[in-house]
Amino acid sequence: MATLLYRVGLWSAGRAGRVITAWALLLALAVGGFLMFGGTLAAQFSIPGTETERVNEHLEDQLGSSATGGTVVFHTTGAAEFTGDQREHISSALDQVEQVEQIPEVIDPFEAQQERAAQDAELAEGLAEIEENRPQLLEAQEGLTAGLEQARALGAPEQEIAAMEAELDEVSAQLVTLEEQSEQLDLAADLAALAEDIRTVSEDESVALATVLFEDDVFSVPEEVKQEVMDVLDAADLPGVQVEYGAEIAASIDGLIGAGEIIGVIGAALVLILVFRALRPAMLPVLASLVGVGVGVGGSMAFSGTVEMTTVTPVLGLMLGLAVGIDYSLFIIYRHRRQVREGMDVRESIGLANGTAGTAVVFAGLTTMIALLALAITGIEFLAVMGVVAAICIVVAVPVAITFTPAVLGLIGSGVLSRTARERAANRAVPPRSNEPMGTLRAVATVLIGVGALAVLAIPATSMRLGLPDGSSEPQDNTQYQAFTITAQAFGEGQNGPLVVTADLPEPVAEDEELQVQLDLATVLAGRADVAAVAPVGTSAGRDFMAFQVIPIEGPSSESTEALVHDLRAASPLFDGTELAVAGLASGNIDISDQLADALPVYVLVVFGLSVVILIGVFRSILVPVLTALGLGLSLFAALGATTAVFQWGWFGEAFGVHTPGPLLNFLPLLLTGVLFGLAMDYQLFMVSGMREAYAHGTPARRAVTAGFHNGRVVVSVAALIMVAVFGGFAFSQITMVRPMGFALAVGVLFDAFVVRMLIIPAAMHLLGRTAWWMPAWLDRITPNMDVEGAALQRTRTRERELADA
Repeated sequence: MATLLYRVGLWSAGRAGRVITAWALLLALAVGGFLMFGGTLAAQFSIPGTETERVNEHLEDQLGSSATGGTVVFHTTGAAEFTGDQREHISSALDQVEQVEQIPEVIDPFEAQQERAAQDAELAEGLAEIEENRPQLLEAQEGLTAGLEQARALGAPEQEIAAMEAELDEVSAQLVTLEEQSEQLDLAADLAALAEDIRTVSEDESVALATVLFEDDVFSVPEEVKQEVMDVLDAADLPGVQVEYGAEIAASIDGLIGAGEIIGVIGAALVLILVFRALRPAMLPVLASLVGVGVGVGGSMAFSGTVEMTTVTPVLGLMLGLAVGIDYSLFIIYRHRRQVREGMDVRESIGLANGTAGTAVVFAGLTTMIALLALAITGIEFLAVMGVVAAICIVVAVPVAITFTPAVLGLIGSGVLSRTARERAANRAVPPRSNEPMGTLRAVATVLIGVGALAVLAIPATSMRLGLPDGSSEPQDNTQYQAFTITAQAFGEGQNGPLVVTADLPEPVAEDEELQVQLDLATVLAGRADVAAVAPVGTSAGRDFMAFQVIPIEGPSSESTEALVHDLRAASPLFDGTELAVAGLASGNIDISDQLADALPVYVLVVFGLSVVILIGVFRSILVPVLTALGLGLSLFAALGATTAVFQWGWFGEAFGVHTPGPLLNFLPLLLTGVLFGLAMDYQLFMVSGMREAYAHGTPARRAVTAGFHNGRVVVSVAALIMVAVFGGFAFSQITMVRPMGFALAVGVLFDAFVVRMLIIPAAMHLLGRTAWWMPAWLDRITPNMDVEGAALQRTRTRERELADA
C-alpha cells in the first residue's frame, strides 16, 4: 500500500489542477444533491420494538388513537388573568391550527376548562338532586308501607290493595334507581377527585395549555407540519399573550453552526499557524477538512429524504469530518515538512510523505470507520445511521488527505517551510537528538500518577444516569425552556411528562360496573409513590381495556419518574390478573435509554476486542495491543466521569450552559466509545509505530521508546490540540444534545493523547523493555504484516537512490 500511495502522491502533486477541480466538482454535486433531494430531520428519537411503541400500537388498536401530540403554552404578560378577548383570540388561532394538514384535533384549553367545569357542576347538581329527592321517596315509601299494612288489617278490597302495592313497588323502584345513580355519581366524584390536579388553565388564570394532536406518532411528524403550526400561532393577533412551544413541536437544528463551532475551527487554525509558522501550510489542513466535510455531510444529507435521520446525525459527521480532516492532512504535511527540512527534494518528499504518513492515515481512517460502522451491531436504527454518516465523512476525509493535500503541496512547493526553516534546510542545520531512555523510577511514578489521576476522574461515572434532555436543559432564551419552566411553575413538573397507563382486564366488565373498575384501577395508580394525579382516558368498545393519564410529581427526566415507570411495569399483573403497561414521551425516553445501556457492554467488548486483534497485526506484539486497550478504557471512563460531573452533577456547569443538571445523553457512551477508539488508535499508531520502527532497526528497546516518542510527540500533540479545539467548539453549541457530545469528545481526546499515549504508554513500554515486543512464533507466522510505517517503501527508495548514485 505504501508504494501505491507514494505514486498517488506524486501523481496528485504533478496534476494539482485536475485533482483540485475534481474535488470542487464533487463538493458542488454533494451540496447540490442535498439542496435538491434532502429531506427533513427527525427531532425525536425512537427505537422500534420498545415497550412504549408496543403500548402505543395497542392503544391505537383499542381506542382508535394513540393520542400523541405537542404542547403549546399561552401565558399573559405580568401574570394577569386572561381577558375575554384574549380567550377568544387564542381559541380562534387554535381553530386555524386545526386546519393544518395532518392535525386531526386541537384541544382548546378554555373549552376543556369549560367542559370540566360543566361536568363538575352537573355532577354536583346530580348529587344535590339525589339528596333532595331521597327523603321524599323514603317518606313516600314509609307512608305507602304503613297504609298498605293498615288496609290489609281493615280488610280493604283486593283491588285497592293491589293498587297500593303497585304504587309502593314504583316508589321502591325509584329508590333503587336513585341509589344506583347515587353510587355512580359517587364513583364519578371520586374519579374527579383523583384527577383534580390535571388542568388546562392554571389556578390564577394566567397560563393555558393547548394540545395539538398528530395523525402519526410524535417521532414521525414531518417538520413542515410542526413549523406550520408555529407559523399560524406566531402570526395570530394575541395582544398581551406570549406563545411558547414544547419540545414535541419546536425541536430543530437551528444553530447547527454557531459561534462556538466557528471559534473551534479558528482555534485549530491558530494552532497550525503557531506550529508551522507559515500561513499556507497552516491553512491547507483546514481547507482539506472543509472540502471533506462538504462532500461527506452534503452527500449523506442528500439521502435524508429517503433515509430517516435525526437532527444530531449531521452534527457527528460534521464534528468528526472537521477534526479528522484536519488531522489526516496534518500528518502528511508534517512528515513532508520534516523531510524537506532535512534536504529532500520537494516532489520526492511529497510522494514519500504520502507513502508513509499516508499509509498511516489510511489505516487510522479504516479503524475509525470500522468502529463507527460497528454501531450497527447495537440493533438501534438511528444510532446505526449516525454511525454510517460519520463513517462516510471518514471515508471521504482519507482520499482528500492522500490526493487533495499532495496536490496543494505541489502548488505550494518550497513554501511549505517558513523562510527561516528554508534557510536551515539549505544549511542542513538539523539539531542532534538524544535518545537516552527515561529513568525506571520516573517511569513507575508516571504510570502510577497517570492511572491514579484518570481513575479519580472516572469516579463520577459510577453514578451516571442515561436519558434524553428535556426542556429544562435548553438555553434559557429558548422557547422549549420557557414552555417547560412556565408549565412546571403553573401546573407542576409532572405536567411536562405525563404517562399513559393501559390496563388489559382479565375479562370484559358490565356497563354498570365500568366506573367502579375505573375507580379501582385509578386508585391503585394514584396510590403509587410520586403520582400527582390520575384521570381515565377511555374504555374500549368491548370494555376489556382501559387507559389512564398519570401525572408524575416530578419531570420526565427525574429519577422519581424513571422509578415510577419501572414500578408500574413491575406491578403487572395486578391481584385480579389485570395487565398494566406504560407509554408516553417520558416512558419512551426511558425505554430508549435502557436499550442503549443494554447494548453498551456488547459494543465495548467488540470494539476492545477489535483493537487488540488489529494492533497485533500492526505492532507484531501481544502486550502493546493490551496496553492500548487498557489505555482506551482509562480515557473512556475518565471522559465519562468528567462529563457526568459537569452535565449530571452540575460542576462548572455554567461555563458549558448547564443551568439544570440532568441525566447524560443516552447514546453518548456508545458514540464516545466508537469515536474515541478510532482516535486513540490514530495516536497509538503515530506514537508507537516510531518505537517499533526504531526497535526493528536495532535500537535497544528502551532507547527505541524514547526515539519513537521524540518522532511522534509533536504531531500527536498538535493533532490532539486540533481535535480538542474542534470538539470543544461544539461543547458550546446551541443544540442541547450536541454540547455533551462535544465536551466528552474533547476531554476524551485530551486525556487519551496527553495522559495515556504520551505519558502512561511510553512509561509502561519502558518498564516492559524487550518484553513489549514479544509475540509467539506460531502467531507471528499466521498474522498478516501491516506495513503501516511504509518500511518496505523506505527500503525500496533507499535501493533506488543507491542504484542512481552508482
